[in-house]
Amino acid sequence: MLHFRPLLLVITCLFSFLPGIALASTPMINVVPESTYPIEAQFQVFQDINNEYSFESIADLPGDQWQTRSSSDANFGFQDSYFWLQTLIANNTDEVKNFVVDLNYVYLDEVVFKATRQDGSVIELTTGDTKPFRPRHIDHPGNLFNFQLAPREQLPITIRVQTEGSMILPLRVWEEKAFFENATTELQIHFFYYGLVFTITLLNLAVFFSLRERLYLYYALAIAGYLLFFATNRGYLHQLLIPDAPDLNSRLFLISMPMLALFSLLFARNFLRTASHSPRLDWAIKAMIAFESFNLAMAVFGDYDATSRLSAVGAILLFSVLFLAGPISWYNHRRAGIFFTIAWSPLTFGVFATSARASGYLPNNFWTEYAMQIGSGLEAVILSLALAERLYREREKKIQAQKDSLLKEKQRNMTQALLTESVSRDPVTQLSNRNRFEWLVNDTLKANPGKRYFLTVARISRLEEITRTLGLSTADHVLRVAASRLSEEQLATGAAITHTNGEGREECLYQLSRNSFGVFTDMDAFEQDPDKFYAALKRLTNPVTIEGISIDLAPHFGCALYPNHGNKPDQLIRNALIALKVSSHSKGMMGIFQKSMDIYDEKRLTLATRLREALDKDALQLHYQPKVDINTGAVVGMEGLARWIDPERGFVPPDEFIPLAEQSDLINRLTLWAFERALKDYEQLHSTGYDGSISINISARDLLVANLDQQFKAILDRYTVPSDKIYLELTETGAMEDKEAGIASLNALVQLGLKIAIDDFGTGYSSLSYLQSLPATEIKLDRSLIENICTSDSSAVIVKTSIDMIHALGYNLVAEGVEDEASVNKLMEYHCDCFQGFWCCKPLPLADVTQWLENRQ
Repeated sequence: MLHFRPLLLVITCLFSFLPGIALASTPMINVVPESTYPIEAQFQVFQDINNEYSFESIADLPGDQWQTRSSSDANFGFQDSYFWLQTLIANNTDEVKNFVVDLNYVYLDEVVFKATRQDGSVIELTTGDTKPFRPRHIDHPGNLFNFQLAPREQLPITIRVQTEGSMILPLRVWEEKAFFENATTELQIHFFYYGLVFTITLLNLAVFFSLRERLYLYYALAIAGYLLFFATNRGYLHQLLIPDAPDLNSRLFLISMPMLALFSLLFARNFLRTASHSPRLDWAIKAMIAFESFNLAMAVFGDYDATSRLSAVGAILLFSVLFLAGPISWYNHRRAGIFFTIAWSPLTFGVFATSARASGYLPNNFWTEYAMQIGSGLEAVILSLALAERLYREREKKIQAQKDSLLKEKQRNMTQALLTESVSRDPVTQLSNRNRFEWLVNDTLKANPGKRYFLTVARISRLEEITRTLGLSTADHVLRVAASRLSEEQLATGAAITHTNGEGREECLYQLSRNSFGVFTDMDAFEQDPDKFYAALKRLTNPVTIEGISIDLAPHFGCALYPNHGNKPDQLIRNALIALKVSSHSKGMMGIFQKSMDIYDEKRLTLATRLREALDKDALQLHYQPKVDINTGAVVGMEGLARWIDPERGFVPPDEFIPLAEQSDLINRLTLWAFERALKDYEQLHSTGYDGSISINISARDLLVANLDQQFKAILDRYTVPSDKIYLELTETGAMEDKEAGIASLNALVQLGLKIAIDDFGTGYSSLSYLQSLPATEIKLDRSLIENICTSDSSAVIVKTSIDMIHALGYNLVAEGVEDEASVNKLMEYHCDCFQGFWCCKPLPLADVTQWLENRQ
């Protein structure tokens, strides 16, 4: 298995490999000092290029084949062959000592230590990061060989090393106690780093779950990638969690590289907001995101060797892009670019220091060994400070925004209060409006639900006549006089329920509409002196004199009792208005609501429900009125008209149920029903020899249905009727209710092959500019233009002009409502194309119109 060691070591392609190895003349003896540890051990090395030697045969290798190196420069670059090391450790003290030989490079695939004592006993250990962690001499991720030497004893040690990564062989010798002291210190440094990175990851995850901003999630996952990278890279994950799964450790190491790269790129793009200031940089980052996403999938499922090489390429590209991303954003005046440049710099230096160490250009020491770890830690801290600063700035912005919002809300509430006060009063009389009146009634009833009250509505019946005759100013003056008079009289009775307004004045009279006023009266107080109340109303009937003109107000009064006639304000007002409408026209007389007066029964409100049921049961019919060619007398079309006979109400006129359908959600269902019924009936008519067109009416509301054309197409697909035989008739006014949406919908219908006819032309816009924008092929003149064609010269001129104009625009023309032969002759004289009307045939059911066609033939 190829172990492509730390991701950034591959950048060593930027460096050359080490020069050749110097020859040694004598074996190296490492005399262990008494106090200074570690010592950089010297050793002899042999490169077994063909991998042909064993521990037995290597002992016979001639001395001149061995080369001498010191561990400080034991860097051989990337090699596939075995390397053999031999050294001699001497204890020149008078004490028994335990020693540790440390081949201080954890990224070696296999390391085999073997030592033979003078008594012939053999100490042997096989380790390396492709091997299970245990058994090892020491519970430590390093390649360590532990042994004991008696006073003045020497121990020759032979080591075989194989790796497909960088062959770095820094051999050091420790006294056991000194090693553990150093390992403890080193472990503290490592776990300070891991603790720091883990804490930063958790904090950013917490911020993400709090704010739901993906920036913090990307950063947390990028830092988690570093954590996984170094935990697997340094062997701690292998040591502590998966000691028996070196392959899993290697795979997790491989996954960590594209993981940290991918989320670093996502974070950088979001943090620097490259899309807003540098499109090219943003494109490069997005391309790298796509690359690393593929790389991550390869790391999980792909070949290890291929993915390692892919990660090497990705590493070079990643650092190239992100090394430039900060300065580019900084140049574009992005504050985040400053932080990113500062944070990315130590990591970049760490990468190159690690790469230089792997290639032999820098010595193997603490700073070069941990350069990437130090750089990534600094980067994590700096960017965490940047995110904290960003979070602080955003918090300040939010606090300021909240302050501004509260201020605006306060101003809005003040404005709303003023507006409410202004709109709750009539601008002419300054009386409170119906909403205030309903509040007064509702609050009164809640406070005293057991008492009796009555609600009175007074209406100035002649106000519209006064307005038309004397003008709006005079009518306003009349209203002010009437309001003032009625308010004063009602207050004087002492029976009216009053309310103190914002200005501290008591008011009992409210304006329900321009010419109607409301009063709410305590029944008990009224019964103590009813004449006083009626006298107050009667005085309103006295004429108002304005500029010498005596104006009769002709007031009417209606009354509803609580609780007899309702227990809610709107219900009492409604019933009082009904009583007012049916009250006596005698001056000063009040109508009191009775149940028999209520002609507005609920049966009319159930009509929509019954229409829905009729559609569900297919209980409607289409009656057909022929369209006749005026020159040949041939029947060229049939217009389908909806008819409804309700089992309870009998015949329901179309002008009653069709507007009801348009006001509800039933119009689209009614249209689709008529369309399908027309197609079904057309197939039956066609089987009897009929070959003309068939048309139905559609509503302006239909044009607002987003998928109307698809609904029609679905029905067309179920029948064999050619789409060009079908006309959809629409009034010109309906077509222009929402011009843009209407024309778009009509064009979609025309694309299906359907034809559009403009119905009732002459009653709506009748504008050439509107007409030209509609995708119609036929225009139908309204019956109001035809009915006086023979008796009125002006009507005849209008019809002839309309026909000439419509023909000039290329439309076919149909005259509606033709009642007599004289009208037909006149239309023939004006070159009208077709006509419809009772003179030819009234609308008939399908069976009757089929018989009519047979008789006509």
